[in-house]
Amino acid sequence: MPSEILIGVTGGVAAYKTAALVSKLVQAGHGVSVVMTASAEEFVGAATFRALTGRGVATHSFPPNTHPLGPHIELARQADLLCIAPATANILAKAAGGIADDLLSTLLLSFEGPVLMAPAMNCEMWAKPAVQRNVAQVKEDGVHLVGPDEGWLSCRDKGAGRMSEPEAIAAEIEKLLGG
Repeated sequence: MPSEILIGVTGGVAAYKTAALVSKLVQAGHGVSVVMTASAEEFVGAATFRALTGRGVATHSFPPNTHPLGPHIELARQADLLCIAPATANILAKAAGGIADDLLSTLLLSFEGPVLMAPAMNCEMWAKPAVQRNVAQVKEDGVHLVGPDEGWLSCRDKGAGRMSEPEAIAAEIEKLLGG
């Protein structure tokens, strides 16, 4: 059954995989809205997600002519599920600490449905005790995680930290939606 899905894109090189995820979800009949952090825009352009979704891309907490109640409220209320891919160490820390200093982190606090995060980062970062504490906290708070996987990383290392493939993330989304 088609659902409304919010995709949060953060600043990691794995953001290119999120385009394939969004395409798969749209092809499956879901309505998909994308929220990008400023760092995400350094890796992939909003035009890519506009083309794939046929919708505007939210990038600012206070857009001038849309979302009179604020995108963090309106987008949160219309969605059935929020997926953050890639989920960087930064967004994991914000989620664990309840920090809301940009559109995506504010939306995360406003959203009441299921949340799925697909972590992606360098293997040394993933192994840090602080990151593992944040992962434990978001899990305790009810956030679902898919990955990270082991494999070739953009830093030219092999190890844990690779974002799960779009097919695996889409399958987890369908599972959380009851499909």
